[in-house]
Amino acid sequence: MKISSDFDSGNILVQDASDPHKVLLAMRKDLNSDHFQWFHFHVEGLTPGARHDFSITNAGQSAYSHAWTGYNAAASYDQQTWFRVPSRFDNGALNFGLEPEHEQIWFAYFEPYSRERHAALIERALALPGVELQASGRSIEGRDIELLRVHRHGSANRKVWIIAQQHPGEHMAEWFMEGIIERLGDSTDSELDSLLQQADLYLVPNMNPDGAFRGHLRTNAAGQDLNRAWQSASAERSPEVLFVQQAMREIGVDLFLDIHGDEEIPHVFTAGCEGNPGFTPRLEALESEFRQRLVDSGAEFQTRFGYPRSAPGQANLNLACNAVGQEFDCLSFTLEMPFKDHDDTPNPRTGWNGQRSMKLAADMLGVVGQMVDRLR
Repeated sequence: MKISSDFDSGNILVQDASDPHKVLLAMRKDLNSDHFQWFHFHVEGLTPGARHDFSITNAGQSAYSHAWTGYNAAASYDQQTWFRVPSRFDNGALNFGLEPEHEQIWFAYFEPYSRERHAALIERALALPGVELQASGRSIEGRDIELLRVHRHGSANRKVWIIAQQHPGEHMAEWFMEGIIERLGDSTDSELDSLLQQADLYLVPNMNPDGAFRGHLRTNAAGQDLNRAWQSASAERSPEVLFVQQAMREIGVDLFLDIHGDEEIPHVFTAGCEGNPGFTPRLEALESEFRQRLVDSGAEFQTRFGYPRSAPGQANLNLACNAVGQEFDCLSFTLEMPFKDHDDTPNPRTGWNGQRSMKLAADMLGVVGQMVDRLR
């Protein structure tokens, strides 16, 4: 048996692989940070039909140790079709196993979104009508951070921003962005055309390419949590945030969506700006309408479960959602998708996955289109 993680988004340390019935593993910390929770590794030399079991022994010391309860690991034989493997959290270890159908398999915390797929997504987007590379920033390690502009009508006077994967282990976020771009490719979509008559879209498909490539959970190559840097962005520690902030200030923002994944809560939900000093009844009404329209659309979304509401004036303005909402006096949301499943419409075979993230993106664009004329 050979276990490896020396590839894009790979992360695992092999402790003992001598017994295929109990392979002992550990997750590696983010560079320059104590955060860890993401894993992604390849196993070769399996015996099809024979039982193989794996134990990630340091799961109990991970960033969100309570999140393992009810979680099932993702697996794939071909890196194309991913399924869930029954898992259990016992005595501080995440344990899972199966009787494989093939001699090799990949395991991951969530269906990964590779840098290769990212490059293909950008190329695909730029081939669409009205899509251009507005600007390109650079990560600490020199990877591109593309800002795409979607402009199809000269009458468009609203600016809708969507960014994804500030937290690099939250790969569902870039799957969501692929769903946005896929819908942009439908030339017969009258609802989308109506939106683009009124608004330009500004899209950042991956805010943290270094962390994603390195197999981080939470931080960039400097160990900085980008979603805690929106009041202190710097070229040294968070150039990714600095790049997007500067572009926002040049262009303006009328609606902001920051796309994330949540380790613990098995539901899709949003967090808004109710704790901002500048939160007004106008913004409260827009938040409520946006959520209700998304529910009414039939999207995989709900409003019962989520984060506790911030008290008035007590928002953490280091977070992108709060910082942008406050600075631009606009409707601003953090969207959270689960690493587990959306328990309102569970799918035990896949859990929440890339395809469901893409579908949610298409549904959310529809809601943006329904509300774009009332953003100001």
